[in-house]
Amino acid sequence: MVDRWSGSVVLHVVVLVSVLIGLFVGSGGVWLANASTHRGEPGIPVLVELFTSEGCSSCPPADELLIRLEERQPIPGAQIIVVSEHVDYWNDLGWRDPFSSMQFTERQDVFRKALGEPANYTPQLVIDGYVALIGSLETEARQAVELAGRRPKASMYLELRESSGPDDVTVHVRIAELPRLPDGETADLWFAVTETGLTSNVARGENARRRLRHTAVARHLERAERLPAAMPEIYHTTIPVALAPAWHRDHLRVVVFLQEAASRNVVGAAQVALGP
Repeated sequence: MVDRWSGSVVLHVVVLVSVLIGLFVGSGGVWLANASTHRGEPGIPVLVELFTSEGCSSCPPADELLIRLEERQPIPGAQIIVVSEHVDYWNDLGWRDPFSSMQFTERQDVFRKALGEPANYTPQLVIDGYVALIGSLETEARQAVELAGRRPKASMYLELRESSGPDDVTVHVRIAELPRLPDGETADLWFAVTETGLTSNVARGENARRRLRHTAVARHLERAERLPAAMPEIYHTTIPVALAPAWHRDHLRVVVFLQEAASRNVVGAAQVALGP
């Protein structure tokens, strides 16, 4: 009885493997590419923004989660593009976050109003501009990314152009297949300069004596332009990007994304590395 059951299992496994191999070969590798965003096509882009602070003792686990999401790309069919935005409302409580800015606090407040959140808090993840959750909840974050990866997005292609010096770069943006926007809605084109591999030795405050790691820290965030109401089938534009000498170019990326002006939903995103 046991031998017959074992033989049946082996037979089913062999058949299943054969079918999967046939699907993979017949699809030119699409199946394997969709199973891992590290190979082949990168998948549907999903923008994950983390509002965080070095002065908040609850934030380091969220910072580590953002690192894992970026490095492991755990959601099949989704390309996770991350941006870490350090708010400034913790700065008077013992430690001034060197990466913080009032601009990021204001951006979080815009999301609060758009999403109906009762208050700003850290850590907070905002995924594709339309869902917010506590930034350290990995299971919930993965589920939200998976759902966001099923939403229609514009096709966006970025290309670095020759710059006039070491402290600037020009990014050419090509946009196609923009999803239909709700009536009366417009789309804004944003760009961020992010730096990865940053660390801090926190001397005071809630994280005193801790060494904190960060990825994709927003060094600059700016709205480049509002797309025309009558969009052509393919839209081209260029974005001049100024770089500060203190930033490590080899660790920089330019993240470009399309966001509905009123709802704040993200309808397209792409990124390009400035380093080798």
